[in-house]
Amino acid sequence: MKIGIDKIGFYTPHLYVDMNKLAVSRNVEPEKFTIGIGQSKMAIPPISQDPVTLAANAALEILDNEDKEKIDFVIFGTESGIDNSKSAGVYVHRLLGLNPHARAVEVKQACYGATAGIQMAKGHIALNPDSKVLVLGSDIARYGLNTSGEATQGAGAVALLISAEPRIMELEENNVYLTDDIMDFWRPIYSDKAFVDGKFSNEQYILFFEKVWEQYKAKTDLSLKDFEAICFHLPYTKMGLKALRAVLDEAEEEDKERLLANFEISRKYNRNVGNIYTGSLYLSLLSLLEQKDDLQSGAKIGLFSYGSGAVGEFFTGILQPNYREHLHIAEHTQLFAARKEVTVAEYEEIFQETLPIDGSTLELDVTNDPATICLAGMKDNMRQYVNKED
Repeated sequence: MKIGIDKIGFYTPHLYVDMNKLAVSRNVEPEKFTIGIGQSKMAIPPISQDPVTLAANAALEILDNEDKEKIDFVIFGTESGIDNSKSAGVYVHRLLGLNPHARAVEVKQACYGATAGIQMAKGHIALNPDSKVLVLGSDIARYGLNTSGEATQGAGAVALLISAEPRIMELEENNVYLTDDIMDFWRPIYSDKAFVDGKFSNEQYILFFEKVWEQYKAKTDLSLKDFEAICFHLPYTKMGLKALRAVLDEAEEEDKERLLANFEISRKYNRNVGNIYTGSLYLSLLSLLEQKDDLQSGAKIGLFSYGSGAVGEFFTGILQPNYREHLHIAEHTQLFAARKEVTVAEYEEIFQETLPIDGSTLELDVTNDPATICLAGMKDNMRQYVNKED
């Protein structure tokens, strides 16, 4: 029985800031952002969007009534959780109107959370072949204004429907993984912004990739020539390129050219969204699938997941026959086309808007937010969500 990705949805807020203009405002050469870290635009979430609404909007576009009935497990990977007790998956379960006889949990391990969710989903489907699992990777990356990490912020979510006999990608076995207790990136529970040792984190990301890649080769006797493309977790898009380059010397020239060319395609979406933590790897995969129209069924795609702190995993997927028929290319093209640029000053104002933490009531005007599912305010220490279609 094949198990893998049957559908993929994506959502990012309707606002963004141009990285060239942000660089000028910060007295930085624009090339440092556009080439040095490889980012063109950064998604800006209005106060009416949070990790729950981003995930729900990403899933909304891909689920039909049959999916909603068969989904009996919702796994929400995030490092931007809104509650230390209640899982974000429970909110999404209600907002989407899913089958009540389902599990709903939240998984946390930095940017690795959604990957852990996928592996849990595979096990569930193996035991329950007729069911489907909704895996969500949704985050808002915040480092603060005028900080060293500011240019690697972003917001968005990817929704993956995992099932037997998948129509997009079969997920293979032979996964390899690695854990090491390091402090390259972390966010204490009292802080709404992350702390990061940037140089150390970059080094560990590459080291983890090299280690799991060596383990994978030893386990499978495969090499770079066997892969049409390798997709990476992309906290910023230059990071994945650095990791790929670290192993390219072992490839023939033809294989190098193919892998580099396909990497460029796989980072297009991320380049225009920014860092979405748990969803970043799957946004890269989506970019490859939707932007490379000659990618053939049967192609083997490598996937490298990394969550600081740290856990890394390398695994693979095989594209299924007619997989492009099950993508939502037109919807995602429209999503990007409809976004609105904000000035740096407007971005700074939006960034500093926060929800009350003292139990007071707040009502938000969601009429200017084009998303179907929004955060409408706070009341009695509870977030108030609305689905405009209800």
